[in-house]
Amino acid sequence: MPKISLDMPAELMNDLKRHTGDDKKFVSLADAVRTACRKLLDQLDEIDMRHGRLDRDKERWKDLWKE
Repeated sequence: MPKISLDMPAELMNDLKRHTGDDKKFVSLADAVRTACRKLLDQLDEIDMRHGRLDRDKERWKDLWKE
């Protein structure tokens, strides 16, 4: 799995940490960020579907996701 590095405001990271750990929603900060990215992409896909863009874009970009 590729790794990324990013800068994040302390307030955002502290908020994520409150939801991370044993008996909480996310097992790690990485899990929280991956989940947020997936949710954002799902929302963007819904918007694209409403505007008739999803099928065209998905075909164009599907090979990139395999890398």
